[in-house]
Amino acid sequence: MQAGHQIIARYLKQIDGSPGVYRMLDAESRVLYVGKARSLKNRVASYARPTGHSGRIARMISETASMMFLTTKTETEALLLEQNLIKQLKPKYNVLLRDDKSFPNIHVGRSHAFPLVKKHRGAKSEKGNYYGPFASAGAVNRTLSQLQRVFLLRNCSDSDFETRTRPCLQYQIKRCSAPCVGHISQDDYAKLVKDAERFLSGKTKDIQAALAAEMQKASEEMEFERAAALRDRIKAMTQVQTAQGINPQTVAEGDIIALHMDGGQACVQVFFIRANQNWGNHDYYPRVAADVSETEVMQAFVGQFYQNRDPARQIILSHAVEDPDLVAAALTEKLGRKVEILVPQRGEKLELVTGAKRNARESLARKMSEAATQKKLLKGLAEAFDLPKIPQRVEVYDNSHIQGTNAVGGMIVAGEDGFLKSQYRKFNIKGEDLVPGDDFGMMKEVLTRRFKRLLKEDPDRKTDAWPDLLLIDGGAGQVSAVREIMTEWGVGDVPMVGVAKGLDRDAGKEEFHRTGKPVMALRHNDPVLYFVQRMRDEAHRFAIGTHRAKRAKAQLKNPLDGIEGVGPKRKKALMTHFGSAKAVSNANLADLEAVDGVSKAMAKIVYDYFHE
Repeated sequence: MQAGHQIIARYLKQIDGSPGVYRMLDAESRVLYVGKARSLKNRVASYARPTGHSGRIARMISETASMMFLTTKTETEALLLEQNLIKQLKPKYNVLLRDDKSFPNIHVGRSHAFPLVKKHRGAKSEKGNYYGPFASAGAVNRTLSQLQRVFLLRNCSDSDFETRTRPCLQYQIKRCSAPCVGHISQDDYAKLVKDAERFLSGKTKDIQAALAAEMQKASEEMEFERAAALRDRIKAMTQVQTAQGINPQTVAEGDIIALHMDGGQACVQVFFIRANQNWGNHDYYPRVAADVSETEVMQAFVGQFYQNRDPARQIILSHAVEDPDLVAAALTEKLGRKVEILVPQRGEKLELVTGAKRNARESLARKMSEAATQKKLLKGLAEAFDLPKIPQRVEVYDNSHIQGTNAVGGMIVAGEDGFLKSQYRKFNIKGEDLVPGDDFGMMKEVLTRRFKRLLKEDPDRKTDAWPDLLLIDGGAGQVSAVREIMTEWGVGDVPMVGVAKGLDRDAGKEEFHRTGKPVMALRHNDPVLYFVQRMRDEAHRFAIGTHRAKRAKAQLKNPLDGIEGVGPKRKKALMTHFGSAKAVSNANLADLEAVDGVSKAMAKIVYDYFHE
């Protein structure tokens, strides 16, 4: 058999010096590595040499059995394509950004006379202005709360706005100007919205000065109640500015990205600076090899991080990327305006990067400490339950319902990195033939759907999506029901343990059920017992939270929402006339026809909806 570099050398005759993307594949056609090159021929020639490679690259070359190529018009196009393929294929030897969550923004709507200012995540398809990104939902919620206190903007939905007949609690606690009932004109509300947008753009001093002048004028005109309200708004704004922490003077819009590597692991801290304000930070732990360089990690991170996100005008880095001009050109093309890539050497920007790097170092140290403890617990789990190997992925299942209503199943995942919340899944129980409260049937449905999907997406079990251990909340009955499903789907070799409380149902006296083995227990002070309890409690919390959210949504649903042709205005007219949706459902046809704005034809549609 030919060595990897000899196989690679065969491709030199088939390619030229065009820019493009190459893929290295193993004997089973799995992608080992995706790379881009200004000249494909030169880059492949470097891999064809038998010596002079780092340990990681040498291993990759030795495993290469074939290659694939795709030429592009420019190197910038190759860079964008490379990052797309890395995200999609997750090659073994590439630096990989594992956390791909989207960041929330604040959206100021433009489709309503009294715009709603709200949190928004995802595609920016609604009309209006967007401000962000914020590092977390908590950061957005805090800012929205501050906006309500300072600018008295509404936070109710459009349907609530249309049907309200008196001010809500937000008005009573001075967090809303009550536009729903006409306590403020459209023009005055528009001024508040404009001030809120100026605040989000960083023009806080101008707003504060205007409010102070307005307060002084109200005081001189002896409108003391209005002056006190303006004073409270100025005080709230001052508290906002105090709470924002680091507010750089020389960076109006920038992303601070700092990297720290240690022991073959990496942490990247990203701070978002918008409108000269710190809008929070987020840490990432990309998958890296022990011998990869900081420059290579930073290049891969920046490329993948901005694949689905808009970059700031300035990207301030702790380490240079391999091709700064190329990366800047690609991001400029994506954003439609100039993007600068900076590695500061002095001044405030260097202080910002230094602070971010310190956060990255401390975060990585905490994570490595937690990972060492987690590995020890997973090893103890394997020993306690006689597992064939130390589990890398533990899936824990639980159900939640009230007498069978709004039933949901929850799955949480734990591994070497602790709880993997991005892997959590909820299952809305759909079985129409299930008896209310049938926990066995619910668990069967959840596991059936889980393994059916796994077998469809990865029948050969080549990915890390397959569990090494299942923990089921329940005793012998649940274990038997689940084992039946697993045998039916041909996955009976996956270890599974049922966790049941003891006779007096005290925590610490759990019993563990396994197929074909006697019931067992762990010592009261065994760390593995605490670990199992923690995983079970997390599954219970997740299932109950999902159930409560589903139940709350069902309770808030208005029966009138399902009637075709009944919009906010007609719904408000019906609710005002009858007082409640239940009264509407019980009304006769003549009463419905008497409602202002409801025609005879519409009254018949409403009546038929409730009287089939």
